[in-house]
Amino acid sequence: MKIGIVCLSILLLIGTVVLAQNAMPPRGKTTINKLASIDYGRPLLKGRSIDDMFQKLPADRVWRAGQNQVTILTADQDLLVGKTKIPSGKYSVYVHIGESGEWSLILNRDLGNDLVNLFPKAPPQMAHEKWPYYTNYTEKIAGQEVARVPMRSEKLSVPVDMFTIDLIPDKNGGILKMSWGDRAASIDIMPAK
Repeated sequence: MKIGIVCLSILLLIGTVVLAQNAMPPRGKTTINKLASIDYGRPLLKGRSIDDMFQKLPADRVWRAGQNQVTILTADQDLLVGKTKIPSGKYSVYVHIGESGEWSLILNRDLGNDLVNLFPKAPPQMAHEKWPYYTNYTEKIAGQEVARVPMRSEKLSVPVDMFTIDLIPDKNGGILKMSWGDRAASIDIMPAK
């Protein structure tokens, strides 16, 4: 009898973990071949307003640019992001959202924190997944920034419920565009010379 209860408990635990993982919104990945790629979580607004979401930002007004695991930009070569030169490599992506609504793209050398450091009871298969700094960005990793670059803002005529990052190729390289709710922000990226 005890073996049956233990087996049932284990099956319920495994089922809960699988359901929790399947309930998470999908990760997104966007690429401009031989230039850059971004892997990110895709939160949903679910009827909330983007203004309400951004009113909940911490005091430093830095947002993690996604959901769950840290958003990562991989530069396949040295890049110009706006007018800032970025060496090839991997960077965590954050966004500073100013009081008046302007967005600045932040690229940081720190690739995140093991989930187990944030949540000691994290499932073992996710314990060492890298997660962003939610509320203590400035205190913990601001000193490792390689860029904080203003983005161009626009209002979208058709709102986007699921946060989306696009890397759109153009003749010079491409455009990194983030869209959520009725807002979008973009910045040029191109090979550094």
